[in-house]
Amino acid sequence: MPNDTLLTRRGLFMKLGILFNGVVAATLAVPIVRFLLSSVTLGRENAYTAWVPLGRVGEFPEGETRLATFRNPFETPTDGKTADAACWVRRIEGEQFQVFAVNCAHLGCPVRWFPPSGLFMCPCHGGAYYRDGSRASGPPERGLFEYPIKIQDGVLTIHAGELPTPGPNAALDPGRPPCA
Repeated sequence: MPNDTLLTRRGLFMKLGILFNGVVAATLAVPIVRFLLSSVTLGRENAYTAWVPLGRVGEFPEGETRLATFRNPFETPTDGKTADAACWVRRIEGEQFQVFAVNCAHLGCPVRWFPPSGLFMCPCHGGAYYRDGSRASGPPERGLFEYPIKIQDGVLTIHAGELPTPGPNAALDPGRPPCA
């Protein structure tokens, strides 16, 4: 009787090892593949080019700066409250607005608006900005980052898919200088 069909102990452990390695490889591959395909499968390929509404024009009084929040257009189901982002909205007059990122241009700490002095102040390192977002004093080398805006049907919207960053492309609006 030939021993060709007989499974040896070494052969059994070899096949079990290959099976185990295959299961581990598949377990590791599933999240990696999901991550790589997430932008396609979740249908958010245009999230970075989205215009996000902040509110009706009438909600922002002329000559005042107010804090507004918006939902990040590039959110995932696990983001929860962290998908809510803040910005400072300054209504100059009529339909002239400036919308600033809430982050200091130095290290990203959240700036606060102080109406009596007309300054944005950073609590981390003492950076200060004028009401138009330009640098007043402190360590920041540039003004606050400004979002491009447009008004559609009486609603103020911003291009908020990505946070403006320093460099030649800091302004998302090609007609504006990169950080006032």
